[in-house]
Amino acid sequence: MSLERSVDTFLRHVRIERGLAENTVSAYTRDLARYRAWLAENEVADFARVTSSHVVAFLRSLTQNPDRRLSPTSVARVLSSVRSLHRFLLEERIVEIDVAKEVKPPRQPDKLPKAITIAQVEALLATASGDSPQSLRDKALLELLYATGARVSEVCALNVDDVVDTDIVRLTGKGNKQRIVPIGSFARAALDEYLVRVRPALSARGAATPALFLGLRGQRVSRQNAWLIIRAAAKRAGLSEHVSPHTLRHSFATHLLQGGADVRVVQELLGHSSVATTQIYTLVTADTLRDMYTQSHPRARAGA
Repeated sequence: MSLERSVDTFLRHVRIERGLAENTVSAYTRDLARYRAWLAENEVADFARVTSSHVVAFLRSLTQNPDRRLSPTSVARVLSSVRSLHRFLLEERIVEIDVAKEVKPPRQPDKLPKAITIAQVEALLATASGDSPQSLRDKALLELLYATGARVSEVCALNVDDVVDTDIVRLTGKGNKQRIVPIGSFARAALDEYLVRVRPALSARGAATPALFLGLRGQRVSRQNAWLIIRAAAKRAGLSEHVSPHTLRHSFATHLLQGGADVRVVQELLGHSSVATTQIYTLVTADTLRDMYTQSHPRARAGA
């Protein structure tokens, strides 16, 4: 079976049989197109001829090309796609051995999530204080992102029916796993005002859709739209830091832990499958405590 046909068979499998999200399928498509092109360039025309040395050499090529050099995080993601492909080929008996199984990703440097302070979050949220339909929608979107710690894709995918109670929202995360997350009074008030005063008018401008957040033409707000809304709010708030949708998610987790929330509760709210992922945020709060201690305790610094 040719390289192209093997990859196409795998992509149909993850899209139809496994029902993966379109964003995930798109990532697989990009990664495996790069892998297939490299194999073809190196005169490997069939996956049955691929060895672990080929996989290692392919990963090395991703870090050595000065024009297209990938970060360790991106290389690890590509390797994950390659592993999934080879595992599938073995299960389907297209190949006799999984040559990618033992290949290790490059070591990634420890990177703490970037969070902004509570005061900075409040300044950002305060920028959407106008009375126009767009301002009221943006305020509800921003408040909900920070109130729930949701991924921007999760908020954009929300339907009206996902607001299941006066103070609860149902989010659908990675792997189509659903979780229930409470929302505070500020987000609830902003959401109520948007639903009553803005959404009906926006909905009348486009085709009928159950989407919670709508654009000015009545369509579902996209991730790109949400990113632009956040960037504009950060600029108006005068924040010099790079602020993205994930910044609000990181800030949500950090502020909860700083306030005394249990790490496993934060894990559930964020939709992390492993508590180890959530524990990264405890390093952020530990650094904050250490800085405050160093600045405040009379015997924390030599010569003080």
